[in-house]
Amino acid sequence: MADFGGWSMPIEYASVVAEHNAVRQSVGIFDVSHMGKVRVHGPGALDALNAVLANDLDRIGDGQAQYSLLCNDQGGVIDDLIVYRWRDDELFIIPNAANAQRVVATLRAAVPATVTVDDMHNSHGIIAVQGPRSAAVLSQLSLPTDHDYMTMVASTFAGEPVVVCRTGYTGEHGYELVLPSATLGAAWDALIACAAQFDLQPAGLGARDTLRTEMGYPLHGQDISEQITPVQAGLVWAVGWDKPAFAGREALVEERAAGPKRRLRGLRSLDRGIPRAHMHAYAADDLAMAGPVIGEVTSGTFSPTLRQGIGLALLDTAVGLGDQVVVDVRGRASTFEVVKPPFVQPSTREP
Repeated sequence: MADFGGWSMPIEYASVVAEHNAVRQSVGIFDVSHMGKVRVHGPGALDALNAVLANDLDRIGDGQAQYSLLCNDQGGVIDDLIVYRWRDDELFIIPNAANAQRVVATLRAAVPATVTVDDMHNSHGIIAVQGPRSAAVLSQLSLPTDHDYMTMVASTFAGEPVVVCRTGYTGEHGYELVLPSATLGAAWDALIACAAQFDLQPAGLGARDTLRTEMGYPLHGQDISEQITPVQAGLVWAVGWDKPAFAGREALVEERAAGPKRRLRGLRSLDRGIPRAHMHAYAADDLAMAGPVIGEVTSGTFSPTLRQGIGLALLDTAVGLGDQVVVDVRGRASTFEVVKPPFVQPSTREP
């Protein structure tokens, strides 16, 4: 167990590799109740949110979810989050744990008096059920599973409301269950009861990190932050450029037009090196690592699927896909190929 965003969280149950492989091959469950839960409702709620968040909520319809960003005036990312649109006057947001209070405060300061922002961080929990057998497991709990990726359906469990979201952070077909905290334990126990039948494995933050890194999904505070913009992080697809207003718009439009000075890229080891955050990158021929630093690793791990080191790094824009760089791995020059994530083919949209 370890502290994470003010919550005591499991790093691993059995082992990171076993949990990682269970998600890729069968099914794993994560208690991610540390994530924020925010309800935004009232007349004009959709328009109010759309004037603040970077992505364009008009791109999705009722019952659909969208990845979005809350930026500061300089275009840096205060948080990345998922917005669930029920209707024009009812939306739900899941921000990151460490940023939940900041997101709530920022939205409350930005929306008109007709719109209410409810902080449901403690009253509700989230269980992620991820992997190719996730639908079969949820069917055992009589929960709906046939909706499309990035949509959600309201249902019940043990007589209490539960929202079954076709979302996740692993790259696998999966679901996230949002339910009252009082029901969380019963839902977890019901899922654990399926362990033997479906090769289900409870999973912790260690596997969550290796799974998301294989997909190239950014982690706030490392791959994106208030100093790292969506343009630098390759998240221009999550910005509604045609919207007249959103937080940080002017700075992002200017940076996009001028071109960023650095870009987030994938790194795949060509030897035995395992990259870690904050390690420096050098030119491919600089094996002495004596020349200028051309980038920095933001996330890195050993990929249980590929059996090699992988990572994400902010590199000078002169470094292109297919190039090689040297990373200072604890004083040893390790060579990596610059690639475009994901490192592993995602299965999120598969039935």
